[in-house]
Amino acid sequence: MELIHPAANTYIDKYSNATPSYLREMYEQTLKSHPHAHLQSDWHQGGVLSFISKLVRPNNILEIGTFTGFSTLCLAEGLAENGHLYTIELRDEDAKTAVDYIKKSKHSHNITVHIGDAKKIIPDLQITWDLVFIDADKTGYVDYYNLVLPKLAKNGLIIVDNILFHGEVLAENISGKNAKAIQAFNEYVLNDERTEQTLLTIRDGLTLLRKK
Repeated sequence: MELIHPAANTYIDKYSNATPSYLREMYEQTLKSHPHAHLQSDWHQGGVLSFISKLVRPNNILEIGTFTGFSTLCLAEGLAENGHLYTIELRDEDAKTAVDYIKKSKHSHNITVHIGDAKKIIPDLQITWDLVFIDADKTGYVDYYNLVLPKLAKNGLIIVDNILFHGEVLAENISGKNAKAIQAFNEYVLNDERTEQTLLTIRDGLTLLRKK
């Protein structure tokens, strides 16, 4: 389901310039050649991630779900001086593609790519997170949230993607494993007194969560 009219998306892209222009080639290459290109953040969403990161100026960023690295490099734009971004990707091939792009970027020395199961990797990262971006398997969202929240800085920010799940959560009777998982996550965080949240209707939905 297209929740935003295509003409509105075109207009938004025309009048937004926060997405790093040097990423256009890698962005288009993923769209053209990757069989699951829809998993990539869209161009405007990349700009939103970059913009938020620049406002937060994080010392440490955690990204759960690297894919081919577009969102990674957008988030890296806001890193504080000597800041670092840790990103986790389950799929070997996508992680290797991301590493190739990251090595060519100005942020190459500020990004570490972990390959494997985020639920096993996150507990080993003894780091206080200023900014977290969750964009991985939807059935794991509640687990990822609970893993990172104790390590989130006061007033730290969590951004969660696909929170509308192609509009499927709007149905009266929600079906499908992923849509049900997203709905369960939305209800879980709404009732969690540790954070407050606001949902943005950007692309497939982004939720911003602030630790109280």
